[in-house]
Amino acid sequence: MLVFAASDKGGTGRSVTSCNVVYRSALAGSDVCYLDFDFGSPTAGSIFQIAEATRGVPKGGLHSYLQDPDVAATGEAKRIDVWSRSARRSLRQRPPGSGKLMLFPGNQDGGEFEPDKEALRRCVHLFQALDEEFDMCLIDLSAGRSYATQLVLRATADRALRGVTARWLVFHRWTRQHIPAAGGLVYGQNGILNVGVEAGHDPERLQAAIKFVRTAVVDPDSAELSGLRPAQVAWLRDCDEDLRRLAAVHRVGRSSMLGSVPLDPVLQWQEQLISDNDVVARDVANSSTVEAFDELSRKLSVDDEWIGA
Repeated sequence: MLVFAASDKGGTGRSVTSCNVVYRSALAGSDVCYLDFDFGSPTAGSIFQIAEATRGVPKGGLHSYLQDPDVAATGEAKRIDVWSRSARRSLRQRPPGSGKLMLFPGNQDGGEFEPDKEALRRCVHLFQALDEEFDMCLIDLSAGRSYATQLVLRATADRALRGVTARWLVFHRWTRQHIPAAGGLVYGQNGILNVGVEAGHDPERLQAAIKFVRTAVVDPDSAELSGLRPAQVAWLRDCDEDLRRLAAVHRVGRSSMLGSVPLDPVLQWQEQLISDNDVVARDVANSSTVEAFDELSRKLSVDDEWIGA
């Protein structure tokens, strides 16, 4: 299964949420990989705390694989085993019963690029090979209407990938600015649906394969906000209701949502993987955040959540 992580704006928590979702999937026993297609800022290595890939790798990353014939000729893109290469003690050894967890980094000095036919061919080949090896491949895309998004829409419309399950997660913060931006990324004139149809996708199947994920959501009734004054709680509830109405207008409401991630200090300040140790032993992260990641991971593989996809 291929999962594409997209967002219209930066700062949505797309990358850190995606890293945590593949991490929870690996803990549950699935073989998973993370492809850093955020070509302008390939920094997923910093979330996994892999020193040699904090800003991508010096050479041989996904930029090289897609653009350099010599690298592509080797037949493989550079991969890093997160279990063995992460600097985090809790990740350094693969837990019993867990699956593979691989990072495919971008290039350190890479940037956005307009893909040509050869890059498209290599992308199709890469997705084919990795779909056969892994239970889930999550592809983290550059924010906005990027070349990376155009590339993967063209690749997944290719005949060679038509039998591969492909699903889309569109991330947005729970704010007045991010809600319409997320709707525009999907439904706008140059959004995912229109660009995908131009590339050869069936519009109904593509739309059924897109779900929204809300991030940094404040729950007015959560225990973490028990210290707020009644007037503050009432104000938060009014804000939340206004945002729900706005989401319905822009077609990013509950019926099109796969899940939500609560506001968590660890995610806001550190942008890291949240381990069970962070919740139970260190008590620095909230259990509700881990539960949200587990739920997203589970729903990605449940076909009933993707009727028509």
